Amino acid sequence: MMVATLPIELDPAKAIYDQELSARQPWSRIIKKGQILRIIDLLGNQAVDTLFYNADDTSERYSAPDTIVRQGNIFITTGTQLISNEGNVMMTVIHDQCGKHDTLGGACSMESNSVRYGLHKKHLHACVENYLLELSKYEMNKRDLVSNVNFYMNVPVSEDGTLEIVDGISEAGKIIDLRAEMDVMVLISNCPQINNPCNAYNPTPIRLIVWDAVL
Repeated sequence: MMVATLPIELDPAKAIYDQELSARQPWSRIIKKGQILRIIDLLGNQAVDTLFYNADDTSERYSAPDTIVRQGNIFITTGTQLISNEGNVMMTVIHDQCGKHDTLGGACSMESNSVRYGLHKKHLHACVENYLLELSKYEMNKRDLVSNVNFYMNVPVSEDGTLEIVDGISEAGKIIDLRAEMDVMVLISNCPQINNPCNAYNPTPIRLIVWDAVL
């Protein structure tokens, strides 16, 4: 695996994009090859569900199995390369202050909320609905949903292989920086879940910053 290093100190004053994304909201942007995307967990313990697509051909998209096999690790951290379903590197994590991010927990949905927490929870807004709303801007739909990355979400795996969503290990102000290795459409659901500890039962805003390619 290629060693990822932060080429220079990234100054927010020199960013080409800097926005706070409210709790529970979707977001998307094309991150050009070489550009750096920073995701900041502003208040701590906020799950940031994220999808990645080749901006030039969205049939190529992030593959959790290929990423896990390539790096030999189910968690994402500094140095991780996010691999597409065609075996190409989409983005590289060049700096991470959290330590590990989830690849297995998936995205909450109205259906999963009703199964896990009761039918009276089905009406609650969820990540899948955020995804579908944002994907519609690109003439994409539910067929285009794939496994996502859950930045800042803590999903340990027990010895018997079971998963559990537990309190996060992130803290207020923690960052992760990703460098695009191709033109990538990044789609985020700032997770609205309130039924498990992924957001400390309290969804909060995040901050998204983009810098131009650093030579």
